Amino acid sequence: MAKRIQRSARSQAASAGSGPKAARSSSPRRRLGGRVRRDLITDFTIQLATLSEAGIPIVKALTILEGQLRPGTFKSVLQELTEDVSGGTPLSEGMGKHPRCFDELYTSMVRAGEAGGVLDRILNRLAAFREKAAEIRAKFIGAMIYPVIILLVALGVVAGVVVFVIPKFKEIFDSFDIELPQATRILLDGSDFAIQYWYLVFGLPVVVLLLHLFLLRRSLAYRYRMHLWAMRIPVMGPLIRRSLVANFARTFGTLIEAGVPHLDALAIVRDASGNEVLIEAVEEIRRTVREGEGLSRPMGESGIFDDLVTNMVDVGEETGELDTMLLKVADAYEKAADRQIDALFKLLEPLIIVFMAGFVGFIVVALFLPLMEIMNSIGGS
Repeated sequence: MAKRIQRSARSQAASAGSGPKAARSSSPRRRLGGRVRRDLITDFTIQLATLSEAGIPIVKALTILEGQLRPGTFKSVLQELTEDVSGGTPLSEGMGKHPRCFDELYTSMVRAGEAGGVLDRILNRLAAFREKAAEIRAKFIGAMIYPVIILLVALGVVAGVVVFVIPKFKEIFDSFDIELPQATRILLDGSDFAIQYWYLVFGLPVVVLLLHLFLLRRSLAYRYRMHLWAMRIPVMGPLIRRSLVANFARTFGTLIEAGVPHLDALAIVRDASGNEVLIEAVEEIRRTVREGEGLSRPMGESGIFDDLVTNMVDVGEETGELDTMLLKVADAYEKAADRQIDALFKLLEPLIIVFMAGFVGFIVVALFLPLMEIMNSIGGS
């Protein structure tokens, strides 16, 4: 972990120094605001690959694609990119001036395609990579929608019962001189606390969430611990690990397939990961590879990659088909992650329903036990 922090500090210091990247960061042309949708960049990549395959020069292809866009950030980016390329700047270098649209993975693959004279093939692979990533992201979001809706409705019903229904019953109970059951007292005290200290009930979770997000952004040590803890959670941990392995294998395999050197590809994968545990593992793998060793041993020692992955990587290195093996690993782990996500959310839905049924049952019992005693006392009198 200490090595990771030192490496982060060195990279930040390097990025603040002189050089082409520093020069580009100070350029006024980098001040384009607004976000560009991922699907817009994916569509652009597919269309640029198609036009390039048809033999249309890059400048003309960029002009055509820019002309199809509505006014906005991405149109302005393509206008500047077209000007740069028509002035003799390589496409990859021009894209590198707009990192919010074209990340390092994107520009590195385009650079490799330019160097090998196979830009159209690289763009097709890049488009396929982005489409696959978008498909996985959409599938995960789609699987989350129904359980999240159920949970929100359930929380709304609970809040309504606690705030509006239970106080009415309390008024009834107070008007009779009876001893309330323990469950009823717990329910009434909980309702009183929620109404009296509503700002704590609603505000404290928000404060905790905002503090968590702040620490995730600002504290490398906190981010590392959270990522490590998430990978150890039962059920969710293995899913997170499979997703990380699949993302690593697909990104690394795609870069190698495009002709990017191993060390450069590992650096790109490291910077694009977003998970501090994987970042530290990839950095250690990269250091070992730089010293002349293979990939499989440090991958096995990282604790993230299992024997299946390391064995396939070992075979890929021996046969010279590392990219093919990595992409096969990505396919296998993405399918496994998809199955686990489906099973997890299919299990989550009935669990939410059972929890809600149990809570509602507790409320019914807690409220109607005193009512039954009141009715018996009235009937007896």
